[in-house]
Amino acid sequence: MTKKPDILRIAIAQLNPTVGDVAGNLAKAREARADAARQGADLVLYTELFLAGYPPEDLVLKPAFLKVCEKAAQEFAADTSDGGPGVIIGTPLKRKSGTHNSIIVADGGKIIAERYKLDLPNYGEFDEKRVFQAGPEIQGPVNFRGVRIGIPICEDIWGDVGICESLAESGAEILLVPNGSPYYRAKIDVRHQVVIRQVIECGLPITYANQLGGQDELIFDGASFAIGADKTLAFQMSQFEEAVDVITWKRGEDGWVCAEGPMSKIPEREEADYRACMLGLRDYVNKNGFKNVVLGLSGGIDSAICAALAVDALGEERLRAVMMPYRYTSKDSLKDAEDCARALGCRYDIVPIFEPVEGFLHALTQLFEGTKEGITEENLQSRARGTILMAISNKFGSMVVTTGNKSEMSVGYATLYGDMNGGFNPIKDLYKMQVYALSRWRNSHVPPGALGPSGEVIPKNIIDKAPSAELRENQTDQDSLPPYPVLDDILECLVENEMGVDDIVARGHDRATVTRVEHLLYIAEYKRRQAAPGVKITRKNFGRDRRYPITNRFRDRG
Repeated sequence: MTKKPDILRIAIAQLNPTVGDVAGNLAKAREARADAARQGADLVLYTELFLAGYPPEDLVLKPAFLKVCEKAAQEFAADTSDGGPGVIIGTPLKRKSGTHNSIIVADGGKIIAERYKLDLPNYGEFDEKRVFQAGPEIQGPVNFRGVRIGIPICEDIWGDVGICESLAESGAEILLVPNGSPYYRAKIDVRHQVVIRQVIECGLPITYANQLGGQDELIFDGASFAIGADKTLAFQMSQFEEAVDVITWKRGEDGWVCAEGPMSKIPEREEADYRACMLGLRDYVNKNGFKNVVLGLSGGIDSAICAALAVDALGEERLRAVMMPYRYTSKDSLKDAEDCARALGCRYDIVPIFEPVEGFLHALTQLFEGTKEGITEENLQSRARGTILMAISNKFGSMVVTTGNKSEMSVGYATLYGDMNGGFNPIKDLYKMQVYALSRWRNSHVPPGALGPSGEVIPKNIIDKAPSAELRENQTDQDSLPPYPVLDDILECLVENEMGVDDIVARGHDRATVTRVEHLLYIAEYKRRQAAPGVKITRKNFGRDRRYPITNRFRDRG
């Protein structure tokens, strides 16, 4: 009888795949396996649907894509004939029972097991039931070199369907879970609690391997970890960083115990949000093949933090900042924008918009005769700026970074085909007060992996002065909107928490203000449908998480 091993060294491959780049993902997997082999690993655990990239969405409806993914899985399985580590890696697989979100286990040059995801998420940012079929039944543990390993996939441990408990009952000794769990604020605490609950149910240690990287609006933050059978944190990998860490597990009288593994410090709230925005922008630009980016630097807080994020994510040489002054642009704004660009070290150009705006106004003189000047004329300024940025984009191949925050986008305080122009928005899911908090944080810290300078990169005057679009004389945002601390709290109640007007008023807000904000939120839906994608930071972002009709007459009147 073969003696069961007393030590199992599992490498967690916390990596950044690219959706659709199957060859690139396979090469990354091979590199990680070689690294794990050098570290003495017996097994490498990759993340959910790693070979395809996650989430692949409707790509899995293409037979050609599925064939490429399965071929890559077979090739990777063949690699294990070299006597090195076995692998657990995610890939979509088409079988008689349907197309499944799957993993393969490979060792000794062949695939020794397949397992299919049972609980397909269909909420928030997930719609897996649209493209996958659930596994036909709970599959038992896999015997890997004498160790019985249960492999539930991501959502299989989030629900109350008893998958972990069933695996334990069928003989599993340890559970390894490949995940594609997107970031939102304080998500790590949520994951820990989910796993602790399952450990209590099944009595087994659970390793949670999570993907890293930006994919459109989703950010995968890594932060892989394990909870031991004693319900304590066994190891914690870093957040927002690629890593291949080998964890040593030892068999004891009461089962498997983590004997050696990293215990990384997890960033605090502002740092985590900032690094999520930075990672999202970097991956969106690089994975889509843009060489550089351009943004309008107005002297305001939103464009300043976007400029800082761009330099931190991409480097100063890949950002062009453009100030586009008009008659209402203050001297302070001109100085603040220049000071910000100088502090960041990026290219800074000034393109006045007086002539194009006046040209538009002249062309419309006859049509507008007898009408009063107002928002239409203000928006012409914004649209002239948007046109200039798009012209620079077309001429030089630079992606336009758009800079509107969640507070503005919630209530429609943005101009279609103007300041909303752009390919990606790193602060799309940050409320205005969060923008201020992250700006203050960045002036005192340089996040790991940032390419930008230390010190004050967002001039203090930008943070201190009253925010203004500067589209008319002496304009401030608060001419049209409630104070941002009030507005942000009301919006968080309406958007994140789906609270009724009466409940929001009970928090101390003025009823007329709440009903007005609710009305503005609903009527701005058509603008948000046309907005650039941007990093998801909160539990409920616009787009994937919150899908309201454009045509909508409902108003909460209590």
